[in-house]
Amino acid sequence: MLNSTTRRHFIKSAATAALGAPFLLDAASVSARPLSANDRITIGCIGLGIQGRNLMNGFMNRQDTQILAVCDVDTTRREHHQKMVNDHYEKPNACAAYKDFHELLDRKDIDAVVIATPDHWHAYIAIAACKAGKDVYCEKPLSLTIHEARQMVKAARKHDRVFQTGSMQRSMKEFTKACELVRNDCIGKIKQVIVDVGDPSVPCDLPEETMEPGLNWDMWLGPAPKRPYNSILSPRGVNNFYPNWRKYREFSGGGMTDFGAHHFDIAQWGLGMDDSGPIEIIPPEDPHAVRGLRYIYANGVEMIHGNNYDHHGGILFIGEKGQIHVDRGLFKSTPEDLVDFDRSNLPIQLYKSQNHITDFLKCMRSREKPVADVEIGCRTATVCHLGNLAYWNHRHLIWDPSNERFVGDREANHWLDRTKRGPWKV
Repeated sequence: MLNSTTRRHFIKSAATAALGAPFLLDAASVSARPLSANDRITIGCIGLGIQGRNLMNGFMNRQDTQILAVCDVDTTRREHHQKMVNDHYEKPNACAAYKDFHELLDRKDIDAVVIATPDHWHAYIAIAACKAGKDVYCEKPLSLTIHEARQMVKAARKHDRVFQTGSMQRSMKEFTKACELVRNDCIGKIKQVIVDVGDPSVPCDLPEETMEPGLNWDMWLGPAPKRPYNSILSPRGVNNFYPNWRKYREFSGGGMTDFGAHHFDIAQWGLGMDDSGPIEIIPPEDPHAVRGLRYIYANGVEMIHGNNYDHHGGILFIGEKGQIHVDRGLFKSTPEDLVDFDRSNLPIQLYKSQNHITDFLKCMRSREKPVADVEIGCRTATVCHLGNLAYWNHRHLIWDPSNERFVGDREANHWLDRTKRGPWKV
């Protein structure tokens, strides 16, 4: 039978009135009981699309975790995933289902939340989770705007939360190897990095369709501008086509933030820029181009959003003495002997994670920062957003990564965030 799942988060009685409004919780109000090695970590899953289901299964199929609740604004998906969990545990009431994430966050017996909503919801829910005393696993890209990403870091630090960004390539061995070799100058000083990801997002122009039964469309939109329903944004059912809200600017940053949150993340890791970023962002001359944007770092390294067709996509590090090309399941190098190079004695040893979920759970117990800590997710998301802002506005931007402001450009500094609808401000 299952072990006891109760995990008490002691919250002062004055804070219990915050049901439905977790932003009212004060930092001193929340105290999470430390987890022992034998404790089963309890999880609530918010957002149950394709990736949300993958993550739910990843946490559910472990002996050291238990899913206690799921949440989605779509009735079909919510009830389907609740049944999946109940069937897995062979208990009819193992998992509760909520249409409002506030109710899930109010539960004191949930240790952590997994956020896999569309991107425009990440910041508000993650900050609310931190304030409610939950550790957070949040899908990539971390945020919709630069401002949101920094606010997420502030919330995680203020409330002492373990926060794993879902840039899972940091838990894949080929990427760790590539970055470790680059950081140790095994191909010499880096001159250029080519990152092959998709296009910037575009304004949403989808026509109105008949509303999906059981969907709270206003809540799906949340902080995004109000617009009519279209099934491309939120497809009917649980097994149909992949939703394409990522293509549209109101909800996401397109390919620049989708796979950019993976591949720019690895470029940042290899360049040792996890706490910094580029200082110039230069769009291509053609205002309609969606490739060719250049990032310049203070050390002179140039990073290009381009095509690695000759190298099968991924990230290409170009140094003075060689090259390393890495992608999922792919590692190539010049010189070739780097493929089997013994890295055990290299002076710079990077964080080693074999599994992104395992790393998150380990850090929940140790209270250490995980391999894709929220600060890392923030810096990577910022690189993606900077590229989009330069593409969208066809503007050569000068960026101060220390203060996270554009230099001498008041108009551009207004682009750091967006107007939010209703109460969904961060």
